[in-house]
Amino acid sequence: MSSASNDYWVYIVTNNTRSTLYIGITSELQVRVWQHRVADRPGTFSQRYHCAHLVYFEHYREVRDAIAREKQLKGWRRAKKDALIATLNPRWDDLATDWFDNFCEPPSCHPERSAAKSKDL
Repeated sequence: MSSASNDYWVYIVTNNTRSTLYIGITSELQVRVWQHRVADRPGTFSQRYHCAHLVYFEHYREVRDAIAREKQLKGWRRAKKDALIATLNPRWDDLATDWFDNFCEPPSCHPERSAAKSKDL
């Protein structure tokens, strides 16, 4: 059974020094990258290691295919992951650098902020 959107993304984010990789899956790539950047979930792997730079992503129509690919990539050695990233992004540029120039943060990312605003009204 698949979702109505049929858009799933397997992605890799890294930190400033490229010393750590985080591989994940999402149905909303832009929102998920934003969440990595604002690091609003304390104690998570990506927050602890400051993984917020999108260096690689793949699109899938079926969630099971995306999950299988995520598991496959997580099982690879680091050198193979680095080579994969380099095939599409040889300089390891942040592929989302301009995504948030005019991005309005979704309220669902910070429900406490929405509650505080409604109290001020």
